[in-house]
This record gives sequence, C-alpha cells and structure tokens, in this order.
Amino acid sequence: MSEQKSRVKFRNMYTNKKVNYLWVYVITVITFFVALILGYISLVFMEKVSVIGALFILLFIVFLGVIFDLLGISVTAATETPFHSMSSGKVRGAQEAILIIRNAGSVANFFNDVIGDISGIISGSASAAIIIKLNETMTIKTTASSIILTSIIAAITVGGKAIGKEVALRHANYIVYRLGILLSYIKKRKKR
Repeated sequence: MSEQKSRVKFRNMYTNKKVNYLWVYVITVITFFVALILGYISLVFMEKVSVIGALFILLFIVFLGVIFDLLGISVTAATETPFHSMSSGKVRGAQEAILIIRNAGSVANFFNDVIGDISGIISGSASAAIIIKLNETMTIKTTASSIILTSIIAAITVGGKAIGKEVALRHANYIVYRLGILLSYIKKRKKR
C-alpha cells in the first residue's frame, strides 16, 4: 500500500486582494489625531477632578476599550448569510450589517486597534496621573501604589476583554445587526 499525499487546499477570499495602502495611511493619521484628542481630554480632566473622579474617568476609558474590542471581534466573527434574507425582507439595518461584514478588516481595525488600543495607552497615562494625584494628597509609597494601580487596571482590562470576546463570539450576528441599525439611523440623519 503506497502512501498518498493528501493535498489540502484552503480557500481564502483575501488571497488575491490587493493591500489597501490608502486605508493604512488614513487610519494611521486618524489614530494620531484621535489619540491626541483623547489623551489631551483625559489628562486635562485628570488635573481638574478629585482622585475619585479621576478613577471614574480611568474606568470609563477602560470600559470604552473593552466595548470596542467586543465590537471588533463581533464584526470578524459574524456571518453574512442571515442578513441577506433580512435585507430582502427590508429589515432595517440588514444592508448596513452586510456592508459592515464585507469591510470586516477595516471595521475591526478601527474598533480593536484605533479605539481599543488607544484606550489601553490612555488608561496607562491616566493611571500615572492618578498616581501623581495620590502622591500630592497622601503619603504612600509611589512604587507600591503605582504597581497596585497598574495591576488592577491591567486585570480589569484583560478580564473585561475576555468576557467581551466570549459575548462577541456567541452573539456576533446580533451585535453586528445592532451596529447595522445604528448605522442606518446615522445614514438617515445624514440624508436630512
């Protein structure tokens, strides 16, 4: 009996697709300005609020990163097929959901990398601002408070993203459908 070599072929719809260098350039510039604006706003607010207020701002930034990570995973995990029948039935948001899924790479890049990663970076600088505030008001060791706060923020971020990924994978089509509805309302407003 001779051994036969089995050839496994995988089909990938992106194999022959050209790299969109314009998108790479645009998203890089957008990321720079979004990070600049969010970083400025968070640091200005950090200086003007109390330590408790700064903690709430920090938790909001972390929560924002977790939510956008969930959205990015949902977009990449969703399937287009159910939205075609919804679209033929004129269900609001179905066509937009198809558009989102067909541009999953760009949409996920924006949600996960632009918003998600910027939130992670800004939460780090916000943690540093809180440490500085704590040092001004209390006499605790800088190193210990810095390590503890950084560890707590990292745990909340990673734990939140782990939960978000589970939710995103289990309910990807529903989440993308809701994004489609939101996009349809935005489109409708633009037409006015």
